[in-house]
Amino acid sequence: FPPASSQGPLPVVLGLICTFPGGEGYSGLNGIVSETEHKIMTDLPAELLEYILCFPVLKHVDICNVSCSCKRLHDVCHGRGKVWGHQYKLRWPRLQKHYRQNECCDWLKEYRTRHTVGLQIRRTVVSISKRFFTEVVLGDSFAEIESLGAPEHFCEDELLSILNSDRRKSLTLKYYAKKILYFLRQQNILRSLKMFLEQPAEQQSALEGAVLVDQYCNPLADVSLDGISSQLEEITDKVKKMLRMKNSSHPSLRVTQGWSELERNTCWNLERQVVVALNAVLYEQLQYKGNECDYYNPLNSYIHQVLLRRTGIPISLSVLYMTLARKLGVQLEPVNFPNHFLLRWCQHQRGSGDIYDFVYIDAFGKGKQLTAKECEYLIGHQVTADYYSAISTTEVLLRMVGNLLNIGKRGEGNEKSYQLLRDSLDLYLTINPDNVQYLLLQARLYFHLGIWPEKVLDILQHIQALDPSQHGAVGYLVQHTLEHIQHKKHPVEPEVKRRSAPEHVEVQYSVGLIMKHKRSGYNCVIYGWDPKCTMSQEWITTMRVHQLSSGANQPFYNVLVQDGTCRYAAQENLEPHSAPLEIAHPEVGRYFSEFHDSHYVANEELQTRYPEDMAETLGTFCMSNNENAKKDT
Repeated sequence: FPPASSQGPLPVVLGLICTFPGGEGYSGLNGIVSETEHKIMTDLPAELLEYILCFPVLKHVDICNVSCSCKRLHDVCHGRGKVWGHQYKLRWPRLQKHYRQNECCDWLKEYRTRHTVGLQIRRTVVSISKRFFTEVVLGDSFAEIESLGAPEHFCEDELLSILNSDRRKSLTLKYYAKKILYFLRQQNILRSLKMFLEQPAEQQSALEGAVLVDQYCNPLADVSLDGISSQLEEITDKVKKMLRMKNSSHPSLRVTQGWSELERNTCWNLERQVVVALNAVLYEQLQYKGNECDYYNPLNSYIHQVLLRRTGIPISLSVLYMTLARKLGVQLEPVNFPNHFLLRWCQHQRGSGDIYDFVYIDAFGKGKQLTAKECEYLIGHQVTADYYSAISTTEVLLRMVGNLLNIGKRGEGNEKSYQLLRDSLDLYLTINPDNVQYLLLQARLYFHLGIWPEKVLDILQHIQALDPSQHGAVGYLVQHTLEHIQHKKHPVEPEVKRRSAPEHVEVQYSVGLIMKHKRSGYNCVIYGWDPKCTMSQEWITTMRVHQLSSGANQPFYNVLVQDGTCRYAAQENLEPHSAPLEIAHPEVGRYFSEFHDSHYVANEELQTRYPEDMAETLGTFCMSNNENAKKDT
């Protein structure tokens, strides 16, 4: 640890503990109280010294210096571990959940390890910013975090410390820390999913599987099986309350024994009471409904969002409905019906294979009960009996992840849609690792994004082993991936744009300025510019650039917009914002290190590309302040 400063709380605290009754004045570390009486600080009992050294004002550097002063104090600091245990808990309170109460532990060793991991994590995050600034998606950078070999909870705690620091500062550090935390949590969730899939099919819960899918796609959200289960228990209690009013002796209301064997064999009317009460609570009282207006929103597939927004798609609402019904004693089964996921409810002897022995429940349609024939009306055509069969939990998850995959493929080609596509492919191939179609899609996606070229080669080798007929597509990707690996060994120097260059004389604005679009009204921040429009002729025509007074022959600016989009705006359409404000865009930290009241400060990587812009941004800010001061006077 670094040496303590001579200033700070340590001299004061030690001065207090060295002044004894009967002595006079302040003594130093030597314990001298007066000319006639000598008291030694180390005469104090160890418990009292530990108590004093646990004062909140003392930091780890103070404890280090105290422990070096003599053997007695060294033994007090390191003997029972109480002093370093206190320092550890004081500095990293989030980590306490990883230790049992009163656990015997080498706290100095734990402190050193956590401190060292923190330094390593910060150095790695800073280096990632420098090396991956131009990457659309970070890929193989995360291997460095794993290679540290540090305890995962230490890594996560340091990343959270970065993210929870001053909101306006260290934006670039936070940007990459967030991405690394996203990756680390996903790796943990993937391990949990693999363990879940190894369980016997009858022990797999559709709800737990749905929560794992939700967690993997939202690793930074506070989503847990316990939290989701707790919310479902609240809904179950509401259903029981309604049941109690209709049938106070209903077996679902029993705390211990539940349904008897006789009730299970003659239970159709009792089950019907549960279903009626469940529909009343879920769709009438709580107002759950199918999201017809925004069907392809991925939030509809995440179970925590379904509970929060009380809307979803057929499969997510079916998982919710089926779980609640089973809690109340009604065994519903999932049905992989095409285009519209359903549940089935047996009306006759269990184990029947006749599709007409079941009632089909449409959780998306407010729990409406359908016959086999009426199910076909939902999709507008006939289907074979196979589509009415019950499916396993694994098949439910494949259908759920398949929906997310299709949404990702329909995306706009931005980072958000690429992330959804990557996440859903990871999940699908974890559940079904030998699906050649999706393995090829994953390889093409990674190749397109320019990430993990070595992993692309591994995927292609696996595809070739599974299906040799894919040698054409595999060979093409192998060739170009090898070229990409060679290209990465010889990186191109970044283009530098200087405002003082003659060709940039018409550029009025600079990176970091908060702007307002004159026509569309959106707020944005500039993170790049071109002296002329560099987009394709097709884009220029589509965006009607020729209708502008200066057309494409004027400076254009790359801007991050408040709504989360990135746009390319003409100079004549932009003006400095009269009341600059922070831009809540997920990519702000990629380009800027902090927000400074009226503008963003470009990070080191952006300043390398626009070396003269920060001076211009500060000049614009000062000029604006002077004009406002003149108006006030």
